[in-house]
Amino acid sequence: MPRLLFFLLILLTGGAAASGPVFDVHVHIRNGEASLRDYLADVESSGVELSGLGAMWFGGPHQARQGELDAIRTGNDSIIALAKAHPRVVPIATVHPYDEAAAITELERVAAAGVRVLKLHAHTQGFDVSDPRVETLVRRAGELDMVVLTDNANILPGDSEKLFNLVLRVPGTKFILAHIGGMNFRYWNIVALARTADGFAMDNLYFDISGPLLLVPGSPIEDEFVWTLRNVGIDHVLLGSDYPQMGLGAAVDALERLDLTGAEKEKIRRGNAARLFGL
Repeated sequence: MPRLLFFLLILLTGGAAASGPVFDVHVHIRNGEASLRDYLADVESSGVELSGLGAMWFGGPHQARQGELDAIRTGNDSIIALAKAHPRVVPIATVHPYDEAAAITELERVAAAGVRVLKLHAHTQGFDVSDPRVETLVRRAGELDMVVLTDNANILPGDSEKLFNLVLRVPGTKFILAHIGGMNFRYWNIVALARTADGFAMDNLYFDISGPLLLVPGSPIEDEFVWTLRNVGIDHVLLGSDYPQMGLGAAVDALERLDLTGAEKEKIRRGNAARLFGL
């Protein structure tokens, strides 16, 4: 093969390595420095240029359950310490909404320590998104200039509908809905219609596309997925891996395969996260 043609093929098929810097908004760092080293090694082996990551301590076998105040505080402190030692790490803390005043106190404590993101997961933490205690918590998070990252994989009935209403009721808080509704991502096209009504800008709503992104390229639903991303607004779409369940390299490669413009992909890879988190 002629050398020029060889290098052209590399440029055209370079995948993750050729796509530019990436901010991974959804990373589970369950065992501190050891987990972070494993994650960074996985990213390096994929050829991704990592600009930063949003790291949380809970997920899978490590959960933040109601009443476990000391364990939640310890977990939050571990991720705060990790972020102080590693500038690329954006710390993500958690509380349980049903702990009420104690949850608010912990939220205020981590915010004072520099945490800008609160993670909630209704399914694994065992709470109802429509419970008034959830609204109280996320409203306070917005007052503290914190972004709320919450699961939206449609594991629970009414997941997307309840989150839609929560986002509307608390316009002062920015929300990132992880997994953009899972394989029910079509629901979120309603945002385009909602924004035609007075007072329904929903500028506080963002989506992390980890998970379903891996299934879409080359599938019968690829065009619908791209259509959905444009309907919710490319400026409101973020890239996440959900590591260690899924790797960042696979997510970046899947994004590169979608029929989006280069400018759109750059926003999703890093630009939107940089703007949202003030990086």
